[in-house]
Amino acid sequence: MDRILDADPETGVIELFHYDPDTERVVIETRHDVTDIIEHNKRIANEFTSLDRWGDMTRVASIPMSLYMEMKKQGIIDDQAAMRRWLNDPDNRFFRTRPGVV
Repeated sequence: MDRILDADPETGVIELFHYDPDTERVVIETRHDVTDIIEHNKRIANEFTSLDRWGDMTRVASIPMSLYMEMKKQGIIDDQAAMRRWLNDPDNRFFRTRPGVV
């Protein structure tokens, strides 16, 4: 049996309740649709040119809160080197709002 516990259209976060009667196992699943964030990041990144300079407080990424909290648990957010590696990883490029290397 599956049920939606909560759905927030503003953030794109959905919480689902799963129950397996055979095993009597309960799972609460959180899904986060990040499509809007990724599309927004792409638009911002496309506005930069190779002539644009880096400066203090330059936004380089926009990360959904659910991912931020997971990265916080893993210690990535509080570790500058780990955060830099994460931002420069090609697998995470869709969260970038600026091209280049951090």
